[in-house]
Amino acid sequence: MTRTARAFWLSVPGRGEIRSVTLPTPGPEEVLVRALFSGVSRGTETLVFTGAVPESQYDTMRAPFQEGDFPAPVKYGYLSVGTVEQGPERLRGRTVFCLHPHQSAYVVPADAVTVVPEDVPAARAVLAGTVETAVNALWDAPPLVGDRVTVIGGGMVGCAVTALLARFPGVRVELVDTDPTRAGIAAALGVDFATPETATGGRDLVVHASATAAGLQRGLDLLAPEGTVLELSWYGDRQVQLSLGGAFHSGRLTVRSSQVGTVAPARGGSRSYADRMALALDLLADPAFDALITGRSPFAELPDVLHRLSGGSLPALCHLITYDGE
Repeated sequence: MTRTARAFWLSVPGRGEIRSVTLPTPGPEEVLVRALFSGVSRGTETLVFTGAVPESQYDTMRAPFQEGDFPAPVKYGYLSVGTVEQGPERLRGRTVFCLHPHQSAYVVPADAVTVVPEDVPAARAVLAGTVETAVNALWDAPPLVGDRVTVIGGGMVGCAVTALLARFPGVRVELVDTDPTRAGIAAALGVDFATPETATGGRDLVVHASATAAGLQRGLDLLAPEGTVLELSWYGDRQVQLSLGGAFHSGRLTVRSSQVGTVAPARGGSRSYADRMALALDLLADPAFDALITGRSPFAELPDVLHRLSGGSLPALCHLITYDGE
């Protein structure tokens, strides 16, 4: 029976380490989970790793089972998949997803885990937290049949939204990114690709996920009259400047925010957080999502992985962390 575990901690901004932890004995409605995989959410986790979380957002940015406080020392992360070793009979032996930091084993309440469907591989299931964000975004701003939609920013969130949009009937989707190699990801997801300079205009909806002011401005420039930019980016402590002249008022354009911390108002009365997560995992039965996992490393290398991701020397969408032998 697992009683100790190893956890990733950000000791100071820019430097992480693996620490040993002692696990509590699970209570009647708790589960002991042994990790199989976790995923590095590159955008948010590199902001945390570099100490770029603004003090005003410390409470908002807390992960569900975070320990410590920003900027450091802190144990952070929220994409974990593992096997239930101990807990209620209905969960024992099941593969589950949990919004838990990177750790080889952990004890959490039973209602904090979601069973991974049998047709979803455990490694792919680490994307559930990101696909949940995409589901919430499209509850906030769903396209209509025949809409012309652009997603700006080919990172984890942008590609997850793109993968879902590709399923909508009659919707023509274009993924826009400054990195031309993202064309391969777009092809795998079954959508068109363009750089910002060659992006198609006259769009009914633009989903912005590049976390740059230039990307947000380009999204506004691409809109048709009455169009909407749905803003999914989080900018940390950076200022954003926009030009709201031109067609912004005459075209009656809209910039709308979306954030996964609450269920979108359109479904807030009929869906719970658990419903949203279960839906995200069901959607991951589609093997197209495998295109979002672009590398893997053992858990022992996670401090170096985050250092390289933050510095830009390791390109990735979702980088998979494996726990073999932990």
